[in-house]
Amino acid sequence: PWVIGLIVFWLGPIFASLYFSFTDYDIISDPKWVGTANFVKAFTKDPQFWPSLGKTFYFTALFVPVTIVGSLLLAMLLNQKLHGTNIFRTIFFIPHLVPAVAIAVVWLYLMHPRLGPINDFLRAIGIEEPPRWLGSADTALQSVTLINVWAALGGNNMLIFLAALQGVPQDFYEAAEIDGASTVQKFWKITLPLISPSVFFVLILTIIAALKVFTTAMIAPQTPGGPSYATWFILVHIYHEAFLYLRMGYGSALSWILAVILVVFTVIQNISAKRWVYYENE
Repeated sequence: PWVIGLIVFWLGPIFASLYFSFTDYDIISDPKWVGTANFVKAFTKDPQFWPSLGKTFYFTALFVPVTIVGSLLLAMLLNQKLHGTNIFRTIFFIPHLVPAVAIAVVWLYLMHPRLGPINDFLRAIGIEEPPRWLGSADTALQSVTLINVWAALGGNNMLIFLAALQGVPQDFYEAAEIDGASTVQKFWKITLPLISPSVFFVLILTIIAALKVFTTAMIAPQTPGGPSYATWFILVHIYHEAFLYLRMGYGSALSWILAVILVVFTVIQNISAKRWVYYENE
């Protein structure tokens, strides 16, 4: 049954989308072969293709380092031998269990320019004109980034780092203390090298997740991908082209361009990992 599901729901659609990417297909009529016209259109004629990629890369540049550093710091705090640590681990992981749509709706209320609790608090401390957050093109992308960072900090990345930290032999720390190493030195010389395989794994997953940002941009802003295309990420663009405008052939071409970008990023990371990722047998 698993193989049947793989073929029907994964491999089948993948190969079908590859075929559709070379056709003019609107779901209603039969696909018409157009060769590479869809790809040429994306790179030369689509006014939203390059801006959507730029916004996606900008989001990735903000989201990835903050999420990885924040998840690592959180894991280090939760790795301390303190009472009630298990309770805090559960509390921090709960947002990861909440559906992304529910998170976006809650933050839409919290960040409301006039009625939101966040701006009420800012006015209470003397800020007369607080940000409009999701309601302004100047701050919408940063607001979406903030929401995604909040949702990702205590999720799987934290658990992966926590497991890696607990696997570091304590003998190394004891030997470093005898040699007079400081806390910072122990982190850079012992902790970080020994958990570098986990950092590498989390980096790949986080970059892929960032490049595929979609739900928050569709739900949280007052208009999907807005306002004024401020959060018009590449997946939002693909969704509109394929499922709203029924340009399924062009949407498939955009999807394959994104897939190639994901593969390129992953290959680059695997090549660079040889310089900074250390495994136990090394």
